[in-house]
Amino acid sequence: MTRCFAAFLAVLILLQTFSRELLVLDYQARKAEITRLFCVNQDKPQLHCNGKCHLGKQLRKAADAESKAPASGFAKIKYEVLSPLPGFALRPVADSYSMAAHFAPGVAPCYTFEPVHGIFHPPTARV
Repeated sequence: MTRCFAAFLAVLILLQTFSRELLVLDYQARKAEITRLFCVNQDKPQLHCNGKCHLGKQLRKAADAESKAPASGFAKIKYEVLSPLPGFALRPVADSYSMAAHFAPGVAPCYTFEPVHGIFHPPTARV
């Protein structure tokens, strides 16, 4: 069920992405019908318009719809500043870190780690 739903969502995204190409494919598939129904230059067959004016209108309409769509990539960020709770104090990280706790005692003497630095970096080897 979830795979079908994921495939459905993927198809919807691809349809939105390739909307202009789908308009051109529809035009190519139904060229005779579009020429008969929508062509402005039916009285001038030497122009070989074949409904390209209708395709151009549809492509312009799709481009206008894309340009009018809001940019959903930019989210509004709301920052809230909360006052600290009374009687609540933060301890510094350096005081709560114990150098006596070694996770790998055989490897620990080969590396150094100082948690008081403000920039994270990988451990350095002692020579």
